[in-house]
Amino acid sequence: MRSSPHGPGKLRIVAGSLRGSRIDVIDSPGMRPTSDRIRETLFNWLSPMIEGARCLDLFAGSGALGIEALSRGAGSCVFVERDRALAAQIKATLVRLKLDAAQVVQADALDWLSRNAEPFDLVFVDPPFDAGLWTVAAEALQSGNCLAQGAWIHVETPVGTEPRLPSVWQLHREGRAGAVCFALYRANSGSKTTAP
Repeated sequence: MRSSPHGPGKLRIVAGSLRGSRIDVIDSPGMRPTSDRIRETLFNWLSPMIEGARCLDLFAGSGALGIEALSRGAGSCVFVERDRALAAQIKATLVRLKLDAAQVVQADALDWLSRNAEPFDLVFVDPPFDAGLWTVAAEALQSGNCLAQGAWIHVETPVGTEPRLPSVWQLHREGRAGAVCFALYRANSGSKTTAP
């Protein structure tokens, strides 16, 4: 993982009912937890729509995005993480923070999306940067029964990367922090069209 301002292997919840709570992060190849700065900006954007939202933290890693959402009033969150140790760490954190409205699924994200039948209001798409999975994950979200009407999708990419996303995803806000670009999209899940 990359270094955190709170020391190796630790993040903090930025705001909400769990503000200041610790998230322990284990070292794992490709691990790149979303920074405090990005989470603070993103959830400021999301503040009018986070209350009660059904969230999906895809490629969950540390689980920081989903846990931050729960801290700020999201109704529930499903965390999907392929790595067994990372999934176990998320479960341990949820137990420690007494977060009951959460489910951790240890599975390949794309395989899980192909079987999912639950629509979500807010989805976090932040795969390992070297895996290049943005486009295929976005297409799976859009073509399946994964997005509620008008769902919000957060996407993180390295600076200079422009993944092909469904044409019905409308850019709402975007920002940059160091070498990371982050953007919030609004989906029209009534259409299954993808970008050319």
